[in-house]
Amino acid sequence: MHALIVVSHPLDTSLTHGVAAAIAEGITAADPAHSFEIADLTQEGFDPVYGGADIAAFLKTATVPPDILAEQKRIDSADALVLVFPIYWWSMPALLKGWIDRVFSNGWAYEETADGAVVKKLGHLPVHIIGLGAGGKNVYDRHGYTDAFNAQIAHGIFDYCGASVKTSEMLLLPELGEPKAYLDAARQIGRTVFQPAYAE
Repeated sequence: MHALIVVSHPLDTSLTHGVAAAIAEGITAADPAHSFEIADLTQEGFDPVYGGADIAAFLKTATVPPDILAEQKRIDSADALVLVFPIYWWSMPALLKGWIDRVFSNGWAYEETADGAVVKKLGHLPVHIIGLGAGGKNVYDRHGYTDAFNAQIAHGIFDYCGASVKTSEMLLLPELGEPKAYLDAARQIGRTVFQPAYAE
């Protein structure tokens, strides 16, 4: 089984990158036959701007841009998609949001039919969402952000496309206490990426 781990943080020395690497360690620790690819959106220079070519592809008046076809091929080659990102302003970084805006395109991730129905096309794709935050869970819960995180990302993006969200988790500094705890939690998440839903 192969996982595509998409990480969005401008510094490759960041805890976000450390968590992505720890998830990868957990994946191969669970089964050495498992493999992974880490897609570092900053390092790769991904262009997150949803522009005229993307709109034309959405309207099906032009073909999907080559850089987006390449990203879709990476996902199609994966048995699971893992997103790892810091929580910025109670959301994901703009780079990752732009990646989703452009890559999860009409005709590939979903399809709008002539009568206005939506065909979900990613029912085969398990997704794991890992956000890193400095705020505490009680603060996020009190302000409704925990529910909003799941509504915006798990439901609003992936359910719309039919992809099943297997993990939707915020790793939070007040609860975890230190960077090592982030990495330990990430390794455990990695170990469960390819476990059946009923496994403990």
